[in-house]
Amino acid sequence: MTWTGSTDAPPTVRISALLPSMHPGERRVAEAVAADLGAAVERSAQQVADVVGVGRATVVRAAQTLGYEGYPQLRVAAARELALRTTADAPADGTMLGVLRKSVARFAARLGHTVSGLTEEVLQDFVAALDDAGRVLVVANGLSSPLGLDLVLRLTSAGRPAELLQDALAQRIAARQLGPDAVCLVVSGSGTNDATLAVMRAAHDGGTPVLAITSFAQSPVAQLADTVLVVPPVNDSFRDELMHTSRAALMLVTEALVEALVIRRGDRGRDARAAALGELGSTIQE
Repeated sequence: MTWTGSTDAPPTVRISALLPSMHPGERRVAEAVAADLGAAVERSAQQVADVVGVGRATVVRAAQTLGYEGYPQLRVAAARELALRTTADAPADGTMLGVLRKSVARFAARLGHTVSGLTEEVLQDFVAALDDAGRVLVVANGLSSPLGLDLVLRLTSAGRPAELLQDALAQRIAARQLGPDAVCLVVSGSGTNDATLAVMRAAHDGGTPVLAITSFAQSPVAQLADTVLVVPPVNDSFRDELMHTSRAALMLVTEALVEALVIRRGDRGRDARAAALGELGSTIQE
C-alpha cells in the first residue's frame, strides 16, 4: 500500500487520502507531519521518531507509504507545500464574519489539492468509459446522496443519460442486471458505505465495470472499483473530516468531470448543451 496518484500531490493531500488505511505507527507519523509541516521540515527522521514515540524505521516506512523515497524527500515536499500556502493560515479577528472568512480562505487554499492526486491516464480512462457506456447507473448513499442526484442531472443535460435509484435493494437489483456494456458510477466520500459496497459487488457479479469517485485511496470502494478518481477531502486531517465532513471537493470534481465529458463528446456534447439551454430559455419570462 503506497501512494499511486500524481507525483505532484503535496504531502497533506497524500496523507488525507491514505491516513485511514495506514498502519498505526505510520499513521501517528503522518498525523504529526500534517499537524505541523514546519516542524516536519526541520526535524530528521530520528527526531520525528523520538517525538512521535516510534522507531526511525517506522518514520521511513511512513514516508515511503506516502510515495517518497525516504524521509528527506518528504521534508523537501513539505517545505514546498509550506512555500505555496496562502494567507488562509492567518488568525480570525474574533467575529463571526472573521471566522467565516477564515474558513472560506482555508477551504480556497486547499482547492487546488483536490485534483493534485489525479493522473491524466486515469482521468482519460474514466471519461472514456463513461462516454462509451450503453447505460450509466449512478450510485450514491448517505452524505453523498445529493451529489448523485446532481451528477445525474448534469450528465443528462450533457447528452449522457444516467439513472439514479434511492432504494438500496433497487440499486443492487439494477446493478446486477446492467451487463458489460454499461457502467456503474459510484460516488462515496468515505468509501465505506455498506449499501454502496453491496451495489458494487452486484455490478461485478453481472460483469459490469465500476467507476468510483471517493476521498480515500485505500478505502473499500477504491479497492473494489475498476477505475477510481481519488479526491482528498478539503479538511486538514482525518479527524477534521470525521468531525466536519465535507463533500465540497467531490462536488467540484463531479461538476468539472461533466465538462470534460462534454469536451470529449465534441459536437454531440455541444448539441446536447444547446438543447438543454433551449429548454431552459423557454422557462424564463420577463
